[in-house]
Amino acid sequence: MLAVGAAVVFGLAWILHITETSTNIFFGTTSLMLLGLTVLALHLAGLGAGWTPQRRRRR
Repeated sequence: MLAVGAAVVFGLAWILHITETSTNIFFGTTSLMLLGLTVLALHLAGLGAGWTPQRRRRR
């Protein structure tokens, strides 16, 4: 799910860069790319993958 979020952020940054839309300094293309890289790094680290540790049950 984080990879999809990163793709959306990268796509938005790309569209803003291509159209040369002037935005606020906080919402610029560089900050969006850094946010996308952060989300992608979290995805690659395994955060949000839905993994849960297996619990051993005694019978």
